[in-house]
Amino acid sequence: MKDPDWPIGYARLILDEVDSTNAEGLRRAADLAGPTWIHAARQVAGRGRRGRAWSDPVGNFAASLVLRPEGAPGEVALRSFVAALALHDALSAVAPAADLALKWPNDVLLAGGKLAGILLEGTSHGARMDHLVIGIGVNLVEAPLRGEGAVAPVSLRGETGVVIASEALLAHLAAAYARREATFATEGFEPIRAAWMARAARLGQEVTARTMQGETRGIFETVDEAGQLVLATPGGRHVIPAADVFFDREAL
Repeated sequence: MKDPDWPIGYARLILDEVDSTNAEGLRRAADLAGPTWIHAARQVAGRGRRGRAWSDPVGNFAASLVLRPEGAPGEVALRSFVAALALHDALSAVAPAADLALKWPNDVLLAGGKLAGILLEGTSHGARMDHLVIGIGVNLVEAPLRGEGAVAPVSLRGETGVVIASEALLAHLAAAYARREATFATEGFEPIRAAWMARAARLGQEVTARTMQGETRGIFETVDEAGQLVLATPGGRHVIPAADVFFDREAL
């Protein structure tokens, strides 16, 4: 029986357990006929950015969207903002009073704590990307112990009292993603960027961007048309393509 609320053109694969939904997406990508959500009731070896482990207690949300995108890799990577907006939409729908914000480059915050993370991975040949996998993890019922991340984790249940099954959140997320993807496909990145900025955490405040080469401290000014972080510093504007962003402790 078809779900009338499930977006047209998107398939879904529901699994009991998997090592990582992103890893499963990469394994299956070549055999999928179109955009496909892969959801697991339990993920035992989830991972985050830069190879960090992603703890996934039972009852939390783990899913990945597998796409066959068109465009240059830089343009394809902008779907991290599409996914973040869609996740914000979905969480706002199930918890309307939640204090949600988006943290560059790929986190969703709840009351200042990390509620969710997004990880993009893909396969490519030369300059052409064959498949993109967008992995999303949400702390629905339990916040894992704090690891190396810049912000302490929180859970939706712990902060708001809202309880929702992971498959129910998937339905909200899939519909929200389809809407935001349609905007990206027809109107480009600018409306996505503007909507993301309207939900950005610490805009206009001082933050620290840390890379493998060092760190830059400055005022979070904007995100540019390429999705890069722009900081205003005493030495001028710094444009940062990739980094971990840290907030001032006293401002938390």
